[in-house]
Amino acid sequence: MPPTAPPPTAASVQIINFAFSPSSLSVRIGTRVTFTNRDASAHTVTADGGLFNSRDLASGQSFSFTFMSRGSFAYHCRIHPSMTGTVSVTS
Repeated sequence: MPPTAPPPTAASVQIINFAFSPSSLSVRIGTRVTFTNRDASAHTVTADGGLFNSRDLASGQSFSFTFMSRGSFAYHCRIHPSMTGTVSVTS
């Protein structure tokens, strides 16, 4: 019998009160992170290095990105630059 692949992993970040929660997240390679806007205002999820960039997310909308390499990935809201977060990816 061939080896089975590990199940896909998922994590989530909520956008609440003009902040990413949690603001710092650690995941394994291959994890799909879903960012969901719970605020009344629109927000974005934009990687500082350009790796990912959501459209404007209205209240209740989500954006997902699968992290396929190790590293620390800082991101922010393009509309509200004081909103920042980091995803750390390990093997």
